[in-house]
Amino acid sequence: MKRSLRLLIVAGTALVSSAVPVSLYAQPLPPSPSAGAPPPPPLPPPSGPAAAAGPAAVYDPQQLPAINGTVNRYTLTPRGDVDGLILADGTEVHLPPHLSTQLVYAVRPGDAVTVRGLKAMTIPLVAAVSITNDRSGQTVTDSGPGFGPGPKGPRQAGQPSTVQGRVQMALHGPRGDVNGVLIEDGTILRLPPPEAERFTAFLAPSQPITAQGDALTTPMGRVIDVQAIGPSPTQLSFIQRPEPPGKKGPRP
Repeated sequence: MKRSLRLLIVAGTALVSSAVPVSLYAQPLPPSPSAGAPPPPPLPPPSGPAAAAGPAAVYDPQQLPAINGTVNRYTLTPRGDVDGLILADGTEVHLPPHLSTQLVYAVRPGDAVTVRGLKAMTIPLVAAVSITNDRSGQTVTDSGPGFGPGPKGPRQAGQPSTVQGRVQMALHGPRGDVNGVLIEDGTILRLPPPEAERFTAFLAPSQPITAQGDALTTPMGRVIDVQAIGPSPTQLSFIQRPEPPGKKGPRP
């Protein structure tokens, strides 16, 4: 009787084992070294600043179109920073102001340069990624805002001034919006793009213009942050400035 019971238990165990789904055993097994090439070694972990900040996406300027020309003058922001060049043929070349110092040391008026960047379709404007001095080979490359020298210093105080002359050419921001003019004596007038659009008639080439504002004179040129503008000293209109972000209006 006991022998028969043991045989019945053994037979049942074998039956249950044979009923386990085959799929449980169908999972692929990692190949053994003898079955083929060994798996590739793991990549080493990153080290240095890139490990903390992540890789930077820096693109090759050589893939972009090249524009050749001779530097006529620098362009200036209202703070007096250099934010690009004007070539002898009137082409504007933009580079971010945080590269101002590098650009001034690498390129000067009269130098032949090769600019690589994106050219606007309807105006002579280039958003530059790199500018190379053809003689010295020095290159200034825009690698993004994280690669600049740091925050801007305090703004230099300008001197209240009035200037009169004729417009030589309109000046643009990197997106193509008009934000000032160059007049015939080499002074740059800067004003907010919405106001430049409002006073378009005053900013056309060859038009007489009078401007009042804070003037900065630097070794790189003269710029006026315009406060009032018009065709003559007796026909001036004040420039409206946008409210700084976060500034509250008058308390009721």
